[in-house]
Amino acid sequence: MDVGLKRELEEKVRSGERLTREDGIALYESDDLAWLGGLAHEVRTRKNGDVVHFNVNRHLNMTNVCTASCAYCSFQRKPGEKDAYTMRIEEAVKLAKAMESENLTELHIVNGLHPILPWRYYPRSLRELKAALPEVSLKAFTATEIHHFETISGLSASEILDELIDAGLESLTGGGAEIFDWEVRQHIVDHRTHWEDWSRIHRLAHEKGLKTPCTMLYGHIEEPRHRVDHVLRLRELQDETGGFQVFIPLRYQHDFVDMKDGKIRNRLQARTQMATGAEALKTFAVSRLLFDNVPHVKVFWVMHGVQTAQLALQHGADDMDGSVVEYKITHDADNFGTPNKLTRDDLLELIRDAGFRPVERNTRYEIIREFDGPDPERRESPQPMRV
Repeated sequence: MDVGLKRELEEKVRSGERLTREDGIALYESDDLAWLGGLAHEVRTRKNGDVVHFNVNRHLNMTNVCTASCAYCSFQRKPGEKDAYTMRIEEAVKLAKAMESENLTELHIVNGLHPILPWRYYPRSLRELKAALPEVSLKAFTATEIHHFETISGLSASEILDELIDAGLESLTGGGAEIFDWEVRQHIVDHRTHWEDWSRIHRLAHEKGLKTPCTMLYGHIEEPRHRVDHVLRLRELQDETGGFQVFIPLRYQHDFVDMKDGKIRNRLQARTQMATGAEALKTFAVSRLLFDNVPHVKVFWVMHGVQTAQLALQHGADDMDGSVVEYKITHDADNFGTPNKLTRDDLLELIRDAGFRPVERNTRYEIIREFDGPDPERRESPQPMRV
């Protein structure tokens, strides 16, 4: 990158001036990862200090039966296919209750787009889960699922959200976003929820007082300009609603092994390479610099590995997600050693080992408990980059 442009971008960031589309593309073209990471670290430190947030959560997928066959997805199964499943609500409650230990604060629920499950299954499942776990926040359903509920119920998204909120919904999930630009999206997504409906549904959720996450699936057939476009669409919506709490870049995964039936469902991998660790860190840094109006950037360690996740904390991220357990969406695809579970103590150690101070949060990013950071008396104790 030209020295003059580098200085200009530094001045913009440090003065709080909003970066443009051209700035974002220029940042991706830079091969100076240390400079990019340092600049993003300045911004995350200004917003969040030396804190890294985490929560104690569990993932619950009540069905993997799905009408869509998205090109990147190894989770979906068709009706009658081997390993297709749909839980009775009583089963889902029993499984959730078994996850209750360790002071669980959040249940994260995402499902396939089931062709015949009735609409009433979904609010009833939330009501019964909330009755069984009254202190646990229910973070459930993608905008794609809400759009699907409109089709099967005949209700509007507004009516659907009202009923789900009444049943205990506290936040939507951020999924279904992938990459919004149609140039890419038409090749990777096999459902009908695109930018117009995804943004409409999150806008409605924000109007009703819900705070939601937003995501981006990167590292497949998209180019950096598509990532920039994706973030700027979300940034504009955030200007309008202020309802996004956190941005979550999600690394696309190859089908290394499908442990269930040996079938490779990921149709992208023959022509793609997964993002390297360096590309992942660049994506976190550029996202933090562009997305100036969202308070948090999360690294989902399940899709990045714990070491890259720790490094992402030095490149703009300030949240390491949670303890997870039973994450199926990509663990049905990959088999390269990322754990299914981290305990609270594991997360505390990882955050301190990266040089930061752990803070446990709930779904709305309210602080539950603050912990001590790294021991300053230890010579080998890591410290975050100085700014």
